[in-house]
Amino acid sequence: MAVAMSVLLLPPATALSEGTTRVIVQEVPGAADGPEAFVEELGGSIVEQVELIGGFIADIPDHGFATLAEHPEVASVVPDSTVQFLAADEPTLGIWESATKYTDPYESNGAMAEIAEDINADEAWEMGIAGEGVGIALIDSGVTPVKGLSSAGKLVNGPDLSFESQSDKLRYIDTFGHGTHLAGIIAGRDFESSDYAEDSQKAFFGIAPDATLISVKTANGEGATDVSQVIAAIDWVVQHRNDNGMNVRVINLSFGTDGVQSYLLDPLAFAVEQAWKSGIVVVVAAGNDGNGALLRNPASDPFVIAVGATSGSTVSDFSNCGNKNRYVDVVAPGKSVVSLRNPGSSADVEHPEARVADRFFLGSGTSQAAAVVSGAAALLLDYRPDLTPDQVKALLMRGAHSLRNSSELCQGAGMVDVLYSMKWAGTDLSGMTQSHGSSSGSGSLEAARGNFHIALDGQDLTGEQDIFGSAWDGEVHAKMSANGVSWSGGDWNGVSWSGVSWSGLSWSGVSWSGVSWSGVSWSGLTWSGVSWSGLSWSSSAWSGVSWD
Repeated sequence: MAVAMSVLLLPPATALSEGTTRVIVQEVPGAADGPEAFVEELGGSIVEQVELIGGFIADIPDHGFATLAEHPEVASVVPDSTVQFLAADEPTLGIWESATKYTDPYESNGAMAEIAEDINADEAWEMGIAGEGVGIALIDSGVTPVKGLSSAGKLVNGPDLSFESQSDKLRYIDTFGHGTHLAGIIAGRDFESSDYAEDSQKAFFGIAPDATLISVKTANGEGATDVSQVIAAIDWVVQHRNDNGMNVRVINLSFGTDGVQSYLLDPLAFAVEQAWKSGIVVVVAAGNDGNGALLRNPASDPFVIAVGATSGSTVSDFSNCGNKNRYVDVVAPGKSVVSLRNPGSSADVEHPEARVADRFFLGSGTSQAAAVVSGAAALLLDYRPDLTPDQVKALLMRGAHSLRNSSELCQGAGMVDVLYSMKWAGTDLSGMTQSHGSSSGSGSLEAARGNFHIALDGQDLTGEQDIFGSAWDGEVHAKMSANGVSWSGGDWNGVSWSGVSWSGLSWSGVSWSGVSWSGVSWSGLTWSGVSWSGLSWSSSAWSGVSWD
């Protein structure tokens, strides 16, 4: 399905001459007019001052980009998304193998026992470090409590913010299959053990088997969700992170759009930064558009941990690398990963060839790699509960080991290694603080969507409105989110998301009345491009999917 180019609702940019780039420049606190004067010295011009970010928009010669970024009074320089777009074509995600040769789900390549050994998580288990007391929020398609996720206290359901929330039969349940697969990788556990390393050869365990999963469902059985739902989910996690002893310390977010709005303005970037600043490590999949692609949004935000995928000892060819201004932070196994199967889900029904034995399923993508890193972060936080998100990120990067046959751009610091990260945790951590410019969240919700839109009866949800058709004001929402009041009871952005009938609401005059919530799919709903980044379950690639 072709994807139409989105229209940004930001001030229109004039046409630029060849060899000129429009950029957003954030200045360091206390900067005078030095950066503006330097832009003019480079042969550029100032377009507009932007007080919200403490900087300005400018047109500069292409050759001046790197030079401007090195100016001592400049905190960051990023291309302005109003003039630079990714290609609107749907990505082709690559071909992955079927599960026919995976006869042993516990010892085959891609088995969780093998992955745990690859990143030295099993060494942490031997030390009694398995994620106990750490809550990991999985913002995804829900989690079905199959064996491996059904033990007491393993799974806590947050709100269901998906289009299936109105169905008693589907609420909280993973009808897509993606969330359950990732949940198994992060913290699956067949039974409580005193020796996970030994028992993993005959039973299933995720990277942090003693951690608690908090599922916040945002996607339906087709993977359909909107950026506004994901932002609402992040906001909910931040406000409720300590409810009932959940102790949410990690968010796994395998969602990504191709929006290229500057993270300094982007509302999705603002949401993940608020989580980060509240003490939650945010792990984001880089995307599955290929090594030449930019990082997906919000992996493009420099605060979060952007994760690429490996296949064996090299970076997978489907894994997004980014560019010199923002590339992946670490990589982890993400090719042909054996995790928990969700019988009857869309993935299971449409890709039976990906089944491994009766209980397991084969999946590839930076989603799976991000899940591995989320588990690794939980192990570090079990080992050192006092760690800040900045310190966790720094330790994962310092402990990583380089891959010989992959570039720094594509692997970042390299393959995560839990044991070496734990060793670094015993050193001086005082300098492990990030100093990037912060997002204001005042930008366009439509720009955050990029080319991915949900549609009802052929009408795309576009513009500055959420899934209820409520007007979006980025500045107002940013203030409420920063003050921890974006959720009020069951209300978010002025509309109740709890117990609402949805009837009578509309997008641009398209009424929601008469929408059927029975069955496994929302009647009339289509997914343009699908935004759970590029998941493949088998030899058939899912073109355009952006759950990473």
